[in-house]
Amino acid sequence: MPQPTIAAEIERYLRTGDADMDARAWPGDIFDRGKLQHADLRGALIREVRRLTSGRAHATVPAKVGVEFTRAKVEPMVRALFTRAEQDIVLATFEQSVVYVTSTSIEPILLGHMWDRSAWDLANMYLLSVGAKLLGKKAARIVGMSEETTCYVSPDYFAEGDPFADSIVHEAAHIFHNCKRRTIGLHETRRKEWLLDIEFTKRETFAYSCEAYARIVAGAKTFAERRALAVEYGSKRRISAERVDPIEVASIVAEAADARNGWKVILARCAPIARPRSIAQRVRDLNAQASATERG
Repeated sequence: MPQPTIAAEIERYLRTGDADMDARAWPGDIFDRGKLQHADLRGALIREVRRLTSGRAHATVPAKVGVEFTRAKVEPMVRALFTRAEQDIVLATFEQSVVYVTSTSIEPILLGHMWDRSAWDLANMYLLSVGAKLLGKKAARIVGMSEETTCYVSPDYFAEGDPFADSIVHEAAHIFHNCKRRTIGLHETRRKEWLLDIEFTKRETFAYSCEAYARIVAGAKTFAERRALAVEYGSKRRISAERVDPIEVASIVAEAADARNGWKVILARCAPIARPRSIAQRVRDLNAQASATERG
């Protein structure tokens, strides 16, 4: 394999978001190469974003968006899915979770983000918000992105025209499977490691269902109105079939709208799929049963 050049690696990163984990184009040991690569890639990314966004502006982010605004969005979901003893701890994490990707914040975000691909995705989110050309053909056209306990939200959030869309709720829903309980100070066990147990293949289904249901709850005063809004939601395909099954999401939202605690319905529909026990586990269970019988 020919030795890559720094210029070629920078160009590849700008167009695809891909970066060489070994930073072979840069001199020094693995640590020095990594530092040099980070500085060069992010510096180039920031310069390219500046060039593409020159003279452009994004939607206005209201001045009064902060802890109270975020709390109002996520509190119904948290209150319904956690015990009373845990609710305030979870809410305290979610209240600080939202970061708006704006003209003021974009450069510090790009420079400080740990992951090269995520920084590239965030750059494209910002470019999309100002109507600029995206960096590559495969760039995702997104309004929000969630990593660990942070929800990155585009200013386009405030110009959203779909009455059933709420990217803050959507991205907050991903925190449940991104964050371990011990990370925010909750008791953790071997069987209860994450904030919520959600089947891997159902994570987007869960987030889209929470997003739509949150808007329904916010817009309805009675169960009849909830049901009517759920029917309206399901009457039109609003989600790309490449990400989730829109029919399944509509079904979950309809069932949630008809329930006393719709949030728990959504969680149950997206719960981990029970898998057959391994032979080793079955042997251990049989031995445990035999020991218990002998003691009895």
